[in-house]
Amino acid sequence: MAATVAAAAATTLSLLQRRRAGLAAVATAASSSFSSSPSASSSSSSSSSSCSPSRPLRGFAALPPSAARGYSSEAKAGGEEELRVRYLDDEHKGIVVLGLNRAHAKNALNKNLVKMMSKVMEALKSDKKVRTVIFRSEVPGVFCAGADLKERAKMHSSEVSSFVSKARATINEMANLPVPTIAAIDGIALGGGLELALACDIRVAATSAKMGLVETKLAIIPGAGGTQRLPRTIGVSLAKELIFSARVVDGEEAKSIGLVGHAVEQNDAGDAAYRKALALAKEFLPQGPVAMRVAKLAINQGMEVDLLTGLAIEEACYAQTIPTKDRIEGLLAFKEKRPPRYKGE
Repeated sequence: MAATVAAAAATTLSLLQRRRAGLAAVATAASSSFSSSPSASSSSSSSSSSCSPSRPLRGFAALPPSAARGYSSEAKAGGEEELRVRYLDDEHKGIVVLGLNRAHAKNALNKNLVKMMSKVMEALKSDKKVRTVIFRSEVPGVFCAGADLKERAKMHSSEVSSFVSKARATINEMANLPVPTIAAIDGIALGGGLELALACDIRVAATSAKMGLVETKLAIIPGAGGTQRLPRTIGVSLAKELIFSARVVDGEEAKSIGLVGHAVEQNDAGDAAYRKALALAKEFLPQGPVAMRVAKLAINQGMEVDLLTGLAIEEACYAQTIPTKDRIEGLLAFKEKRPPRYKGE
């Protein structure tokens, strides 16, 4: 019996060690992207500058300063301004705001918008200047009404499957962005709109906002991650209840069930959730960039495994912060009683 237990323990230890090695490689990749980043020095490369404040994303035109409304003057917009990409300046430098802007369709997700979002995700994940991303709406009273049903009605069944797969992949890309993401929900977020918000690390809503996965009303189910992310957020039983009933909840109820982290009273400008999201994002800016990336990696991967494996993931991720210059800078700043000057190295 003792020999059997010892053999089992040895096997478990061997598996854990191999898993740790694999996780270490993942964490190393996450942190090394910073240490080798051109943004850590005075030079720049095409991959990091493709989304830099001084250059608009390819296919995106610059917005006039008058349209910025508190954003950076280096604002950008999608071809028809359906997706606005703005890099904030000064005290908010490092924060990128993505604004949905399909007013005529209540920000419904169509082929073009999903395609644009995918291109932006690709650019953001390799831009080392980005520290936090906020998703919001440029349309008063709405975050995202879900899929564009008018466009959907014209699709062949095979096209529907392809579109949903693309939308799911794009939202997964959002969820896997290496920096913190915040959804600012100042209006309705239904179906795919709520799925988009669920893919963000943090959700902030106005108390007057309306949210729900309402797909069963159309004899379909959430297809862009809703059946998986909602139960992981609010629990299995309650998620089933909301999906089965297609119930819509307001910001206050969403806060009470854990669907959003913050619920704020709407203001006259209609952007209370965005303002709260911006305040949260500002809190993230002083922290070490490498630490932020590997912390998100450790949490995301750890939540999908057992505790023992999760602790191994944490160990592998922590190890990647030890040789960084930022860690030494943090200790030095503490000793000298001054704010640290992190460079993501």
